[in-house]
Amino acid sequence: MSVLVVGLSHRSAPVEVLERLSVAPGDVSKLLEEMLDRTHVEEAVVLSTCNRIEICAVVDAFHGGLGDVTDVLGTHAGFPIGELSEHLFVHYAGSAVQHLFALAAGLDSMVVGESQILGQLRGAYAAADAAGAVGKVLHELVQQALRVGKRVHAGTGIDEAGASVVSEALRDADRELGGVGLGGTRAVIVGAGAMGALAAAHLRRAGAGEIVVLNRSAERGERLVEKVLEHAEQGTTARYAPMDSLAEELRDADLMLACTGAIGHVVDVAPVAEALTGRTSPLVVCDLGLPRDVDPAVGELAGVRMVDLITLQRRLLDTADGGSVAAAQTMVDAEAQQYLAGQRSAEVTPTVTALRRRASEVVDAELLRLDSRLPDLDGNVREELSRTVRRVVDKLLHTPTVQVKRLAEGPDGDSYAAALRTLFELDPQAAAAVAAPVRGSDASVDGGDVTAALNAPLGPTPSIGSRPPEQIP
Repeated sequence: MSVLVVGLSHRSAPVEVLERLSVAPGDVSKLLEEMLDRTHVEEAVVLSTCNRIEICAVVDAFHGGLGDVTDVLGTHAGFPIGELSEHLFVHYAGSAVQHLFALAAGLDSMVVGESQILGQLRGAYAAADAAGAVGKVLHELVQQALRVGKRVHAGTGIDEAGASVVSEALRDADRELGGVGLGGTRAVIVGAGAMGALAAAHLRRAGAGEIVVLNRSAERGERLVEKVLEHAEQGTTARYAPMDSLAEELRDADLMLACTGAIGHVVDVAPVAEALTGRTSPLVVCDLGLPRDVDPAVGELAGVRMVDLITLQRRLLDTADGGSVAAAQTMVDAEAQQYLAGQRSAEVTPTVTALRRRASEVVDAELLRLDSRLPDLDGNVREELSRTVRRVVDKLLHTPTVQVKRLAEGPDGDSYAAALRTLFELDPQAAAAVAAPVRGSDASVDGGDVTAALNAPLGPTPSIGSRPPEQIP
C-alpha cells in the first residue's frame, strides 16, 4: 500500500474550476464512502478549503488508485475526465509525504506561511476518522504532518511571510477605501464559521467601529458576537442580524465580507443594489467563499469594489520569498526524509522478526533431536547447551539484522529485506504479511500528464512527468 495525493489548488486551477469541485462539509462523508467503495482505495481524507481540494488516499497501485480517485472527483464535479485532468496535480509515495508536510507548514498556501491550514487539515482528518475512512497509514501520516507543520511555524520565521487569505483580503479592502486603515469602519460579516471568526478578529484588532454578523443560524451568529465583544477594544461594537436584513445593514456599511460553507450564492444582486441606492461612498465586497458566496454580478454594480479569490489569486501567486521560506523548506525536506526512512525501516521489521523466529524454530528442532538421541542427558547439561546454542545464533544474527534495519532506511531499503527472505527462504505470508515496500520511485505528476498516466499501461509507478521527491510543485 502507498499514499496517493490527487488535487487542485490555486496554483493549478482557476477559481471557476475550484468552486465546481468544492465539497460542502455535509457531503464529505458521502464522498469518502464513494472513495472507499472503489477497488483500489483503502483509506482516504478529503481536504476542501477556499483555495484547494485534495484527496489523500492509501491505494494498492498507482494507476488503479489514480483512476478511482479521479473518477469520483469527476463525477462529483460533473467534469469530463479530460477537462478535469489538465488542472490536477498528483503526488505518490515519498512525494505525497513531502507534499503533505509542506502543506501543513504553509508552504503551498495562497498566502505562504499562513497557519490556518493546520486547523483545516486537522478538521479534514477528524471528518474522515468519524466516517471510518482513516486507518493506520493515514493516521500516522497526517498526525506527523501536523507535528511537522507546528515545528516549522515555531522554528522558522515563515509566519511573518504572510498572515492569511482573510488578512490579505482586508488589506485590499483597506486599499479600496483609501488606505488609511480600517479603524472606525462599519463592517458586515456574512457567515459565522472559522473564516468569519477570523475576519471578525482582524477587524476587531484593526479598531473597526461596528461589526455586524449575519448568519443563517442565529445561535452561531450570536456566539461569534459574544466572542468579539469579549475581546473588543474600546470603541468597537458588535451585534447579530438575520440574513434577510442584509440590504438594511449594507446601507451604512463600508465593507462586507462573505465566507460561508454554503453551496450557491448567499448574497444576491438585489439586496446589494437596494443598499447602494442614494449612497455616494463605495462599498467594498470581499467574497472568500468557495464556491463563491456572492453573485459575480454584484461586482458589476456601480459603487461596488470587489475583492475575491480571483483577485487574490492573481496578486499572491508566487509572491513569497526570503530566507524564512527557504529555512522552512529545508526543515520540511529533512522531516520528510526522516519519516520515509523510519517507514522503510519499519517495513523490514516483519522480515527480521520472521528470520529470528525461523532461527528459534531450528534451535528447538535440534534440541528435540538431541533429546531423542541422548534421552539420559543430564538436565543441567541440556539447559547449558540450549543457552549456548541460542547465544551463538543470536550473535550470528545480530550484525545482519542491525545492518538490514540501517540499510532499509535508504532509498533501496526494501531490496535488503527481499534479499533476507530469499537467502533464508522466508515465506512473506508467514512474516506477518511483510509490509509492502514503496513500489518503484516516488513521483509527482501535474496537469495534462495525469491524462497520460491514466491512459498508460498498468505499471508500478507513473512514467509520465515524474520528478524527484524533493521537488514540490
